[in-house]
Amino acid sequence: MDDKKLSFEDAYKQLTELVKKMESGELPLADSVAAYEQGIKLKAYCEQLLKEAELKIETLKVTPAPAQA
Repeated sequence: MDDKKLSFEDAYKQLTELVKKMESGELPLADSVAAYEQGIKLKAYCEQLLKEAELKIETLKVTPAPAQA
């Protein structure tokens, strides 16, 4: 996964697809472990993007709008 180029939506979609595969019980053990590891990375990446978005929103809330002439 090259998560630096993924949008939040794409990363979240990949994460939910991994969870579905793991919950199906059809993956071999080694594949389940690999999917779990990938899922942990995707989860962290999504959390990072959400945190960045939250900080931007908070900044916009406290930053006064420029005066329009």
